[in-house]
Amino acid sequence: MSNCKLHPEFLASTRQLFGEERFERYLHSFDEEPPVSIRLNPLKTSPWGRPGEVPWCRNAYYLPQRPNFTMDPLLHAGCYYVQEAASMFLDEVLLQMHTAYANHQPGSIRPLAALDLCAAPGGKSTLLRAALPKDCVLYSNEPIRNRANILAENVLKWGAPNHIVTNNYPRDYRASKMRFDLILCDVPCSGEGMFRKDPATIGEWSPQNVEKCWQLQREIVDDAWKCLNDGGMLIYSTCTFNTKENEENVRYFLEQYDAQLLPIDIQPEWHITGSLLEGFTGPVYRFIPGITRSEGLFMAVLHKAPAQNENERRGKKHEIRKPALNMLASTADRPTSDVKVELDYQQAISYLRHEALRLPDNTPLGLVEVCFQGHPLGLVKNIGSRANNLYPKEWKIKTTHIPETYEPILSTV
Repeated sequence: MSNCKLHPEFLASTRQLFGEERFERYLHSFDEEPPVSIRLNPLKTSPWGRPGEVPWCRNAYYLPQRPNFTMDPLLHAGCYYVQEAASMFLDEVLLQMHTAYANHQPGSIRPLAALDLCAAPGGKSTLLRAALPKDCVLYSNEPIRNRANILAENVLKWGAPNHIVTNNYPRDYRASKMRFDLILCDVPCSGEGMFRKDPATIGEWSPQNVEKCWQLQREIVDDAWKCLNDGGMLIYSTCTFNTKENEENVRYFLEQYDAQLLPIDIQPEWHITGSLLEGFTGPVYRFIPGITRSEGLFMAVLHKAPAQNENERRGKKHEIRKPALNMLASTADRPTSDVKVELDYQQAISYLRHEALRLPDNTPLGLVEVCFQGHPLGLVKNIGSRANNLYPKEWKIKTTHIPETYEPILSTV
């Protein structure tokens, strides 16, 4: 890739930040195909145990190439999620947090309520839901309505229990007085880590946008911190490189709040980079294309000081007012049917295109759940001569080219 496509100020600042050798490896990554990775839904699929695993995430795999995911009914059935590999580092964080709790290590918690504050499109939320205890209630929030609708779609397709989608600003959560044991702030950022994967982000970058982002990030975390239970954990992440949005913000949080950074054990062969801010040596984790097999990510884990006593901590758990949050979806409310009909590939694609179906003559009238390879896709209303399609219109796939045969993606893992 020609350096002229990247903003001169980005090139200069990032070269200085990375150092010459690391920076050249980063630039070379633009000449390579971005890695493709998926994460399996443990409720619907079994681990494959084959080569190509993403090393810092359970049930996650690299694919040799990017297939046509849209035409795979199992994607729409929520059997797997297409997710950038660095983002899956969240699983390692949660795994070590769970291990610390099981070993009764000081400061560890077992989350009973969790919040993903900036959750669209849903990759980290579905990962959270898979990794957290089953009885933990997860709220996934997105302030922008059209993005919140996409989040709701992905959460409902994933299908795990105790998962609620909201469409609110962080300040609304702060006003609600709700309290959480774990909060993920995957904050809006200048997107430097996505330049290779999404070239459109290159033209959106500017020094002015970086300035706006780090200030907005502090506002979001300030609201989130007020929602965090004493003794709870806040995971802060961006998909950018500069220290203003990363180390400098983390240092600010440590100065402002009664917090400490928690270290995460990592393996040398993962090639994760630590702090790049001179004078700041706290445990933070940076993924750099060309260094790690991923796009760009920064993550830090902050632990809020515990309460003076357990009763004080518990007392804040359900202190909820009713300037009610705007609830978009809950997995508890997804409709189902006891009557199920298996579709072949062409029928499944027709269903996902929101077309009417003709079911077998012996199919009972009324609501029927249609499936592909045993996995539910959604509902139809069978009226005999045809089955009216109840798949949400806003979810339908719009492609006109339909492959004649099904090429399974999961079998390539």
